[in-house]
Amino acid sequence: MTQKHSRMTDEMIANQRKRIGEVWHPREPFYNTQATKDAIRHFAHGIGDTNPLWTDEGYAKKTEYGSIIAPPLFLMSVYWPGGGSGFPGIHAWHAGNDWEFYRRIVLGDELTYTNTIVDLVEKKSKMAGKSVIQYSDTIFKNQRDEVVAKVRGWSVWAERGASGDKGKYRDIASAKYTREDIQKIYDDYDREEIRGGATRYWEDVKVGDELTPVVKGPLSLRDIIAFNMGAGSIFIRAHRLFLDYQRRHPAIGMIDSATGIVDIPELVHMEKTRAGEIGIPGAYDYGPQRICWLGHLMTNWMGDTGFLKKLYAEIRRFNVFNDTTWLKGRVTDKYVKENEHLVDIECWAENQRGEVTMPGRATVSLPT
Repeated sequence: MTQKHSRMTDEMIANQRKRIGEVWHPREPFYNTQATKDAIRHFAHGIGDTNPLWTDEGYAKKTEYGSIIAPPLFLMSVYWPGGGSGFPGIHAWHAGNDWEFYRRIVLGDELTYTNTIVDLVEKKSKMAGKSVIQYSDTIFKNQRDEVVAKVRGWSVWAERGASGDKGKYRDIASAKYTREDIQKIYDDYDREEIRGGATRYWEDVKVGDELTPVVKGPLSLRDIIAFNMGAGSIFIRAHRLFLDYQRRHPAIGMIDSATGIVDIPELVHMEKTRAGEIGIPGAYDYGPQRICWLGHLMTNWMGDTGFLKKLYAEIRRFNVFNDTTWLKGRVTDKYVKENEHLVDIECWAENQRGEVTMPGRATVSLPT
C-alpha cells in the first residue's frame, strides 16, 4: 500500500535530471489519436464551446474548409503537455503552457506526439516543502509527419504532506450566490459572441479593443466530468484496467485520511476530502481545462478565417468548485510580419472575487 505522503529526495531530483533531453515516445495513447467527428464534438462540448465550425457539418461545408475542423486546443485530448512525469508519489499541479500552432487540424487527421523534459528548477514553495518546476517540450504531428503544434508545458511537483500542512488556501470561502448573481452569470453566457463567418479583418482591429468575455461556471463536478469525456484523463481507468495500472505504478496511490481508501491523486479534482489532503479547500478544475477555455475565447473572437498562432497561459491560483471564471482579453498590438497580418492580445481568467487566476497572451493571424 502506498504511504500517505511521499517525500521528494535529492536522489529523485538527480535521477530526473538524467532524463533531460531524452525524447519520450508514448507506448499507448493518452486519449484521442484521430480527429473524428465524434472526438471533435466531445471535446468542444467538454469545454462548453458551441462554435458550429467544430460540430455542424451543414455549416462547415459552406466554409473554406468544406468540412468541420477541430479547435486548436483539441490537441489537449491527444496529450496534456504539462512537464512530464517521473516523481512517483509526489503531487503535481499543471502550471502552464506556451503553445505555437502551425496548421489546422482537419477531419480525419491522425495525431501523434513526443515529449522531452528540458529543465528542472528547484523552488521553495509557500504552500509546500521541497518542490520542483519541471519543463517539457511536446511536438504534435499529423499522419503526413507535418508538425501541427509545439508546446512547452510545465508542472509544479511538491510533497503532498507539506503542501497540506501549509494551508495557504484554507481560508478561501466557498462561493455563494443570490438569484440576482446567478442571473448576471446567465446574462453573460447569453452575451457570448461567436464571430464565425462574419470575417474579422485585420484592418478593423484597433489596439485597445476588448474581447467579448466567455464565462465558465459556477464550476461543478458536472463540468469536470464533461471535460474528462472530451479531453481524457491521466489516471482514470475502470476496474481491472486500473488495478493493472496501479500494480505497474504502486506509488500512484493517494490515501484519503477520512476514509482510508487508496485511490488516484486526480480525485482532488472531484472530491473535497482529497483536495483537503494537499491544502485546498475544495475540489478544483484541471489546468489543461482552464487553458482550453482561453482557447475558446480566442477562437470565438478570431472567427472562421482567423488562425491562432500562439497561446501562453500561467495557472496562478486554484479555481475551486462554485467559483465562476470569466475569460477576458484586449488587443495590445497589431503589425505585419513576413506577409502575415498579426494581432497580439493580452488575455486572462478572472474569478468572481476579481482575482486573475490565469494570465496569458495570444497572437492571431487575420485576413486582410
